Amino acid sequence: MKELLLKRRGRFILYVIACFIPVIDQMLLNTSMALLIGSIEKGSMEYFVKIFLFSIGVVILGSILYIISRFMRISYMRDTLLDIRVKAFHKILKSSYKNFSKKSKDTYISNLINDINIFENTFFLKLINIIFSSGMYICSTVILLFIDYKFAIVMTVISIILFFVGKAFENRTVKFQEEISEYNENFVVDISNTFNGLEILKLNNIEDKFLSKVLKSTIGLERRKFKYTVFTDVQQRIMSFLGYMVFIGTLSYSSLLIYNGASITKVAFLIQVSNGCVWQLLTVLPLLNELKSASKIYNKITFSEEEKDDKENKEDFSFKYEICVKDLYFNYDEKEVFKGVSFKIERGKKYLLKGASGAGKSTLIKLLSMVYEDYEGRITIDGVDYKSIKESSLNENVSFIYQDVFLFEDTIFNNIALFKPFMEEEVLEAAKKAGLEEFLSKKENGLNEMLMENGKNLSGGERQRISIARAIAKDSKILFVDEGTSSLDEELGRKVEDTILDIDSTVIAISHRYYEGITEKYDYVLEVKNGEVNQYSAEEYFEEVAI
Repeated sequence: MKELLLKRRGRFILYVIACFIPVIDQMLLNTSMALLIGSIEKGSMEYFVKIFLFSIGVVILGSILYIISRFMRISYMRDTLLDIRVKAFHKILKSSYKNFSKKSKDTYISNLINDINIFENTFFLKLINIIFSSGMYICSTVILLFIDYKFAIVMTVISIILFFVGKAFENRTVKFQEEISEYNENFVVDISNTFNGLEILKLNNIEDKFLSKVLKSTIGLERRKFKYTVFTDVQQRIMSFLGYMVFIGTLSYSSLLIYNGASITKVAFLIQVSNGCVWQLLTVLPLLNELKSASKIYNKITFSEEEKDDKENKEDFSFKYEICVKDLYFNYDEKEVFKGVSFKIERGKKYLLKGASGAGKSTLIKLLSMVYEDYEGRITIDGVDYKSIKESSLNENVSFIYQDVFLFEDTIFNNIALFKPFMEEEVLEAAKKAGLEEFLSKKENGLNEMLMENGKNLSGGERQRISIARAIAKDSKILFVDEGTSSLDEELGRKVEDTILDIDSTVIAISHRYYEGITEKYDYVLEVKNGEVNQYSAEEYFEEVAI
């Protein structure tokens, strides 16, 4: 949070100054109020008129100061909130597949909308009031020291006691805000599931069940909001009660001063200033608790454990020689998938994963791409343990081709470049190597041709070739392919498989298909069977299959 606020240090200082400006206005108002009350004691109409005109001038000056203060604050607030949105979005986009898949995508939408709105509506409003109230408290205390230092010491002691009373509410305030954030996430997920599966719900006449579930989620969310509102209101009421007790004590002390001959102007000013101490402190304490809760929300939506881990003694990805898997044991949902397997992946070679459905081929790819880390044994790359490598660094050097390719509603260029700063020549070359040259020649705008939502205006083969072009443009060290041709017809499947095998990367692919004259181009076959991985040369494996 500190780093965020001080990113624009100069403007933050101006922001703080802008929050202090109303303090000047309030102190002038207190002075004019005391003088007006004191003018009654003077009994002079001329003096009263002067003070009255002075008070009008103070009100006008206060309005001008407020406008100046607002203009000084608003641009800083706007830019800082934009930074938060960018940081929250950056955290999501930079997450590894392993971390991203831990939550529903609707949870991330809730973070970007609901949590940021909570922060926006809470943080700066509270921060402005905290700075203002703190300024009022400091100025009032200093003035009290000059008016009546003994009374000032008593007020300071009372302030310390009130501070610890307010501190007692902090943890509960933070917990309520975190619960609201979690209920917001669950609510968005339930709504999304209902809308996405509406057709199935209607066909099976179970809309009422889901309606009941969403209603329950909504009630839970609103109850948490209600509890939070009641709790903060109770907190403010308790602090206000204590404030009234202090105010009664101040009035009693003021009456004693008047009895001892003090002027009404002095006593009125003392009451005004003492209120500036007590009531501003009582305002600050609940606000500090709410500010703390807003900071928790900020950390939740912007702080990445993954980035923290990457900074802690992690090494950059480097692949020059081989990946070595030794004595690998792995369980998934209490099922033993691998039991002490060992094999090697050489750089530049092509590996085909074979095995029955459910044998563990996809799991093996996830282990080799650092999606799973809770295994026993060792996986090393050029002698460096996988667990000591930065995930972000590995992600920069690997590519994936899946059966179901996702395409953005954008140009072919951006779908291949993935919005990275590639030159047009580089993207065009990648497209040609992926076999898209003829396809592009038929498009009026070539690489700048717009695709429909998720590439609805493309065939399956064209979609897969764009996916391959991505991998070529990225120049990945390792390409993982999971059933990249299973949804294609024989002719397209052969072309796509041949293109994959011509890529200048280490290829680790899963495929149940056999394309005569092409599949034999793999260097090795890794057969996954009964928790073991057996390695064969492609020639040896396919000769044995043929026999």
